[in-house]
Amino acid sequence: MLDKLSHINDEGDVQMVDVSSKSISTREAIATGKVIMCLETLQKIKEGNTPKGDIIATAKIAGIMAAKQTSQLIPLCHPLPLSKIAVKITANEDLPGYDIEVIVKTNAKTGVEMEALTGVSITALTLYDMAKAIDKSLTITDIQLISKTGGKSDSGLAMAMAQTN
Repeated sequence: MLDKLSHINDEGDVQMVDVSSKSISTREAIATGKVIMCLETLQKIKEGNTPKGDIIATAKIAGIMAAKQTSQLIPLCHPLPLSKIAVKITANEDLPGYDIEVIVKTNAKTGVEMEALTGVSITALTLYDMAKAIDKSLTITDIQLISKTGGKSDSGLAMAMAQTN
């Protein structure tokens, strides 16, 4: 099994994947997640009626900053020149809570899946941190990669993921 893991070399040692022979291509990844809370908390955040100010704007900035720092947080990730990071936070009264979507794009030799997932994770953690004083029932859930495009696995993974969601 070790020979099938890209971050393990022939001797079984950890390594950063060599992408030098890959072609530069436009790559995009979309990840999502949810923060579940009491309906009253959702309403307070939507109204801007919280002790910590604009929670949504702060969480968006945190998600963007996190995606940019992914290679410093996850040891074997390549540092990438990101050309787009979009964080969308949508109120969902059916949860109740917020749906989070992060889209990350680059022109590089490797994909941006980890950047999108890191962006969603930190966006959710920031929402949690800023709302925990008014709601002890907060739950972060369903963080997942929805799609990735670009590179040699472009159409296969994006189509497979779209079919399962």
